[in-house]
Amino acid sequence: MGNIALSFHRAAAAVVRRALESHGHRVAGAEGVHEEMFGLLEHGRVDVLVSAWLPSSHGRYLSGFRDRVQVLSPHYQPHCVWAVPRYVPFDMVGEVSDLVRPEIAGRMTKAIDGINPGAGISRFSAAMVGAYGLDKAGYRFTPGAEGDFVARVGRGIAAGEWFVIPLWRPQFLNRLHHLRPLEEPKGLLGSVDDACPVIRNDALERVGPEAVARLDALALGNDGVEEIDALINVDGLSPLQAADRYLAAHPREVSL
Repeated sequence: MGNIALSFHRAAAAVVRRALESHGHRVAGAEGVHEEMFGLLEHGRVDVLVSAWLPSSHGRYLSGFRDRVQVLSPHYQPHCVWAVPRYVPFDMVGEVSDLVRPEIAGRMTKAIDGINPGAGISRFSAAMVGAYGLDKAGYRFTPGAEGDFVARVGRGIAAGEWFVIPLWRPQFLNRLHHLRPLEEPKGLLGSVDDACPVIRNDALERVGPEAVARLDALALGNDGVEEIDALINVDGLSPLQAADRYLAAHPREVSL
């Protein structure tokens, strides 16, 4: 089983691992950046990928071999946003285009930090800087490591800084800091995606019809993934420990 090396993907993957184990499987895991993991799936190095965000964020990675995989029902429905801390007044910064207004641009931090460049939110954000004329106002988007991204948000809020951050749901920072999404009228942040487990066709028999059906019926929702993600990043649990705690707390909603 493979997952993209970001904490919320680890959160969902841990629940999927427990589901597979409940059907008698021993599961070996692999993780890496977006392009790498879809490449491993394409070439049969992983049987199951958790998860593909379709159609907007990851559709391009799956398009060349979609006829060789089974896309299951979504576990949650992610979407991308740009957000600001909640202390930034809504009547001053309500949408992305407000960032170029001189009185706002003079106060906002111009560095817009993101996660790795293969992520949908990073591709979308790089395009938005030019499309909204933010580059002319001095803004720049820089992708980076997840840990640096999380630390940057924490430092900015602790300092009361005015800044904008490329974000998405589900992500534990939403729950921790109650960040406020901006309106994005050009529609460059993609659609609401379906986060779907993907299984290679030649692995369906090995995974087994009962396990496949169980994964197809598994529904965590954005709130569920954020709860597990917070257990990992705020409470310091491992992904499997966090999944176990979540499953114990939600026996009716998520039954394995």
